[in-house]
Amino acid sequence: MPTSLRTLPPRRLLAIAASVFLFGAAGASQAQEAVPAPAPHTPKDWNAPPPSPVCALGSFMCPIKPVSYEQCRPNAMLGFYDPTLPQDTTGRDTAITYPQAVSVDGSDQTLYHFNGNVKIVRYDQMILADNATYNDDTTAYDAVGDVRYQEAGTLLQADHIWGVNETNHVEADNVTYQLLQSHGNGTAVHADMLDKQHSKYTTASYSTCDLGKHVWEFRGKTITIDKDTGIGVARSATMRYKNIPFLYLPYFTFPVDNRRKSGWLFPTFGSNKQSGYYIAAPYYFNLAPNYDATLTPTIYARRGAMLGGEFRYLTPRNRGSFDFQYLPNDQVDGGTRYLYKFVDSTYLLPGWSFGTSINRASDRAYFHDFANDLYNSSIGILSSNAYIYGGGKYWSTSFGADDYQNVDAYLPDNVVPYKRWPRATLNLDVPIERWLEFGMNNEAVAFRKNDLATQQVEGNRLDLYPFLKADFQGAYWFVRPKIGYRYTAYDLIDDYDYKAYSSFDPAYQFARDGVTPNAKIFNDRTPSRSLPIASFDTGLIFDRDTNLFGNSYTQTLEPRLYYLYVPYRNQGNLPLFDTALMSFDYWQLFSENEFSGADRQMDANNLTAAVTTRLLDDNGVERFSASLGQIQYLKGSQRVQAAYQTLIRNADGSISVQQPTPTDNYTSDYVAQATMQLNDDWKAASSFQWDPQYRRPDLGTFSIQHRLGTDGIINFGYRYRRQTPNQNVAYLEQFDASAVYPISDRWRVLGRWVFSKLDHRTLEALAGVEYENCCTKIRLIGRHYVSSTNPGVTGQILDATTRNSVMFEVEFKGLGTTSPQIDTLLHRDILGYQ
Repeated sequence: MPTSLRTLPPRRLLAIAASVFLFGAAGASQAQEAVPAPAPHTPKDWNAPPPSPVCALGSFMCPIKPVSYEQCRPNAMLGFYDPTLPQDTTGRDTAITYPQAVSVDGSDQTLYHFNGNVKIVRYDQMILADNATYNDDTTAYDAVGDVRYQEAGTLLQADHIWGVNETNHVEADNVTYQLLQSHGNGTAVHADMLDKQHSKYTTASYSTCDLGKHVWEFRGKTITIDKDTGIGVARSATMRYKNIPFLYLPYFTFPVDNRRKSGWLFPTFGSNKQSGYYIAAPYYFNLAPNYDATLTPTIYARRGAMLGGEFRYLTPRNRGSFDFQYLPNDQVDGGTRYLYKFVDSTYLLPGWSFGTSINRASDRAYFHDFANDLYNSSIGILSSNAYIYGGGKYWSTSFGADDYQNVDAYLPDNVVPYKRWPRATLNLDVPIERWLEFGMNNEAVAFRKNDLATQQVEGNRLDLYPFLKADFQGAYWFVRPKIGYRYTAYDLIDDYDYKAYSSFDPAYQFARDGVTPNAKIFNDRTPSRSLPIASFDTGLIFDRDTNLFGNSYTQTLEPRLYYLYVPYRNQGNLPLFDTALMSFDYWQLFSENEFSGADRQMDANNLTAAVTTRLLDDNGVERFSASLGQIQYLKGSQRVQAAYQTLIRNADGSISVQQPTPTDNYTSDYVAQATMQLNDDWKAASSFQWDPQYRRPDLGTFSIQHRLGTDGIINFGYRYRRQTPNQNVAYLEQFDASAVYPISDRWRVLGRWVFSKLDHRTLEALAGVEYENCCTKIRLIGRHYVSSTNPGVTGQILDATTRNSVMFEVEFKGLGTTSPQIDTLLHRDILGYQ
């Protein structure tokens, strides 16, 4: 069903016209993905701010915290706030005025004098004062002595206040004001409430800091507030920090609520080795509730002027965005440089939709030269796709295409995946009986390559897999048999008889003639493969009550047997389009195929035995889990291999060619994994693989995470993997530690260190400090990282380019940040960061 029309998420921004070249940060400003702004703060929120939500341990990416005013002091002006008054002005014009006081003089019968604890209420308006007069004919009033005023969206204290109810006009002298739809507040020599929605403050200040203790503020000759648009305007203003002026703003707009508004975003500047110093000044266009745009002119000292932009839209049937960067004349390399990204999701018909993601760069060095956001520089391949999706109760289908572009100057083109132009899938899952189900997984793909120099084989592939599966189960047992038949056929085209090779190893070379490693002649233009696949999965579930460390748990014991039979088929005449050997892990013990893609189907006469135990608390939450399993190869060898030959780096650094040989083990590695979270502050996870033939570990990982209160986190991880089962060479061995440590309510130190023992070098080091008070947040980050590498065959980094960067960010709460890139970087680098 189509979604209802929604507004795009609001965007926090600071509108600065005259200060474009005065603010900066490390990293070029690109259009940022909008994050929904928090709900407006009500007076109740300020008095008792709710704690920020804590990200669950183990979460891969924690949500960004909304702007928080938790460290602000309770607002003294709220002592007279009346929450029972309406929060809008709709009924003000027809409302009756209700005055009260200790004494009233109405001898004039038109002009009333009120003395002592005066209170005048009219719908959303309320005046408290020592003395006041009210004219019943003109609806004019005048109040003096400790005057306090409330209306929808505003609190005000003044020495003197006067106005006319009929015209909704109010004026006041020596004013302190508070905006209820934001944390904005300030002072003014004179305030003029022009009507219900518009007000003007003369010789005024504005800040979101605590009343009377402004860490930062701007002072203007005039400040006007428009509640209709949610925009404030300051003229002839100076920006101050700790009462020290640092920026003159002849005209300055700012948000007074959480709605989006047009204006200049914080400009940023920085430098990189490839393009020199740069400065970017984005401007945001709030075009309509359901679409907006951002234009970002950027000047690079070495390369020239670039224009970037983003357009976002949201309708009842589709949503998406278009991003671009365009440099018409590169002064270093010449020519036009560009990057564009288009993302769209469209509702077509009930059960049908269209989705696309198109990403394209002008050349392979684009990210190397212009990726100033510190992590896009590591992108090696840009992927694009466009698909029509359909689905019903028992079926799903898709039709579209996938394309890839090499954007790494150090990678050869033969490592780029095959284009899938087009690709179609059809999946069925039809119940026959309550316990019996018929299914099909079907795929048709045309594989094409742009890399003509290597003469890689191209062709079409059809993969059909119908199956029947049953599910019998009770409270403590299950039996799930399955039988299927897989048929895969190819139609190789053009130069199918050229020598073709695996496209997944950059060391492979391709040529029409001559001896090359990993060569294979395809002498059959229409090869095919067909075979049955049968499996039988069964298990038991036992449970008992137990106690551990004084806590009661339910412990389970879950033995499981899985048998898989797949007859051997010689697949050496089949090309490798999108297939590779998957990493062996616990879930591979129960998989029908150890290869991704359809170009290889493993042979099997395997029996897997595994056991799992869990601890569940009284609420059913899993606090501990451990599993152990192993495959028994009943026929003694695994004959189907992915590659034709493999290049191996020997211990002395030389390269040798290893012919693929079937595994001669009768058992797989022992595979174990465990997770433990006995409380909400600690979580540990580990996985381990032991080779029984060589009596050594093939893989080991360990991670532990500890939460410190609501604002701190400590992570430690270790990763080890051996290169091949019969090579005593480590492929990867790394330590990874990161932390966010709160020193106090306002200060946090943070860092990350990734060290490769195999390479004896630091892959990434990050250290920084973060300070937050009521109305500001400041971050200073230093980072050392590997930006590009040339991996060896064993995984070692043969040569690498490293970079250093220093990033500084200042956030004036309620206005915006100078560089939102830092928040994105920390969320990506530090697990559990908020």
